[in-house]
Order: sequence, then structure tokens, then C-alpha cells
Amino acid sequence: MRFNVLAVDARQQVVALNLEAASESLAADELRQRGLTPLSLKANGLVLSFKRKAKFNTALFSVELSSLLRAGLNLVEALQTLADKDAQGERREVLSGLLAAIHRGEPFSQAVAGYPRQFPPLYVATVKSAERTGSLREALDRYIAYQEELERVKKKVISATIYPAILLAVGALVIGFLVLYVVPRFAQVYADMSATLPFFSRLLLGFGNVVGAYQWLIAIVIPCVVALAFWAFRQQKARAYINLRIWRVPAVGERMKTYQLARLYRTTGMLLDAGIPVVRALEMTRGLLAAHLRPQLLHAQQQIEKGVRLSAALAAAGLATPVAARMMAVGERGGEMGRMFAEIARFHDDEVARFIDVFTRAFEPVLMTVLGAAVGLVVVLMYMPIFELAGSVR
Repeated sequence: MRFNVLAVDARQQVVALNLEAASESLAADELRQRGLTPLSLKANGLVLSFKRKAKFNTALFSVELSSLLRAGLNLVEALQTLADKDAQGERREVLSGLLAAIHRGEPFSQAVAGYPRQFPPLYVATVKSAERTGSLREALDRYIAYQEELERVKKKVISATIYPAILLAVGALVIGFLVLYVVPRFAQVYADMSATLPFFSRLLLGFGNVVGAYQWLIAIVIPCVVALAFWAFRQQKARAYINLRIWRVPAVGERMKTYQLARLYRTTGMLLDAGIPVVRALEMTRGLLAAHLRPQLLHAQQQIEKGVRLSAALAAAGLATPVAARMMAVGERGGEMGRMFAEIARFHDDEVARFIDVFTRAFEPVLMTVLGAAVGLVVVLMYMPIFELAGSVR
């Protein structure tokens, strides 16, 4: 069988060759004996890939591009260097498209705008502002710092919620195992003495009888309900409804609003540093806010267009905490609103992180107590008839 081969040699260069072998595995073994790393084998129209296709990572691309520009390469040379790293995959396709657009005479901002899935409007605006000042590397560094701050807060939130989530999942599995597997079997054992059982034990074992009688139906219904819940949660309207209900919880809703405002301040500050007018910057950040906060931001934009100061407009729209309003007023006097917005965002992010840390420290023991009590209650209700029988024998 004849194969068309793409492989990487010892000098990390991609080579193409034809190879005769009895099977795909033998062809791959022969390539490795020659010191080649196989990328793909094509036989009779069938392609077997040995390398996972590289997906495009905007943050990583920005870091690498900034490093190459700092090393003295121009934009085309830097993009070509990054494109040569990947022989295939989404990353290679995007970089090849960017190079083709630049060779056609398009500015870099227009080239990245042609890939909206990989480059958000915020990125396009940052690059476009850099083209006016000729400081692409500085603009990329600002975007990288912006992403790092977002990732820092996100990692704090995720690390704080991992343990409670694992604890809740394990507790749910244990309770589900007891109720759906163990209780129905105990119900069969106590079937002849149901009249003498305590009331709550009869309820639990009655439930066990129902589960035992319809176990196949339950085995089908539960996965369907879980799948339906996941599908509903992915719908925008369902997520908006859930978020709105969570926002109405007094302490939690206040912190969620603080987190949303921190994102607004950080993004607006980066855009202001990039030279974007304040009204345009607020318009671009509107999509980052929760749906019920967007009309308030629109109202603030309208007030700014009428000549109202930024700090006063955001405070009147309910989009500025007392700390933020005071710091924005200082920034307006000093003419450093971009830097001040970044400081406000960092202040509020740290505030949210502290709240999450305190909340999880208090929530974890409460959750352990509830799950332990639930498991203990089920076990006690199952074994209570045995305890009563042992007492009556005496």
C-alpha cells in the first residue's frame, strides 16, 4: 500500500514523501526508524492524523507576537514566524489569513476583524488604536495585562468553588446510592413488618418500594432530566432568568454586581488608555454587563453625551460604588482615567475575592454538616426497625 506522508525531521522541518508499507502502523514505524515524526498518513483518500490540531489561543498569540516584535522583527516577519510553527490546524489557518490580508494591503486591525471568533471587538479596537500611534507592541502588552487580570480573578473564583463542588457531588452520589439502591433492598426485607415500623421508616421504605418497582423507568428519566437541565442552562434566556434570581439574594447579588462593575471599569480603562473616546468605550463594554444593567449603562452614555461628567453619570445610573465614584473624581482631576479605572477594578476584584474566600470557608462546614446529617438520617431510618426488634427481644 502506498502512503502520502507529512512528517517532521530532526531539524524540525516539515517534509513530504511517498512510502510503501503493508499497513498504517508499519508505515509509522518505518518513519520513526528514519528519525521522522509522522504528522499524517494518507492512503486511498483516508487521512490518519498523529498530531492534534492546534487551536487558536488569542492570549498566547498576543504574548508570542509581542515577544517577536520586541526582538526586532517587523509585523510580517513575526506573523510568518508564528505561522511556520504550525503545519496545520486552526492556528495556521488564521495566521495564513492574516498574512494574506496584510499582503493585500489591509491594515492589521482590518485583518484581525475578519476573524471575529478568534479576535473580539475589544482586541480589534486595541489594535486599531495602536495603528494611529504606531505602538502595536505596547497595545498588545496592555491587552495581555488585561487578560491576565481577568484570569487572576477567574482562577480565584474557580479555586474557591472546587472543593464545595466536589463535596456536593460526592454527597449527592452517596445519598443517591443509598436511596436508589440500598433502600429498595431494605424495603424487601421489611415487607412483612410494615405495620409495626415507625412512621418515618414506613415513608422511607415506601419510597424504596416505588423505586424498586420502577427502577428502569427511573434509570431512563434521571439522565433525561440531567441532560434537559444542561440544555436549558446553555440557553441564554434560562441563564438570564437564573442570574436574575441569584442577583436578588441580598449579599450574593451585591457581590455579583461588584464583579460586573469591576469588569466594566477594567475594560473601559484599557480602551481609554488605547485612545478610544469614553462614549465609544462604554458602548463597546456594554455586552460585558448583565442584561438588566445594560439599560443603566445606556442611560449613562446619554448623560455623558449631554456634557455630564463620567463619574456623575455612572453614579446617577447606579454603576458606581462610593469608592469608585470618589476615585473616578480624582482621576478626572488628574486626567488619568484609564489608570484610575484599572485601580478601581483591582480594588473591587480583591473585594470580591475576599468575600468568596470568607463565604466558602463558612459554607464548607455547613455543607458537610447538611450532607452528613442527610446520610445519617437515611441510615438511621433504615436501621431503626432493627434497633426496635433488638429492644423487644430483651
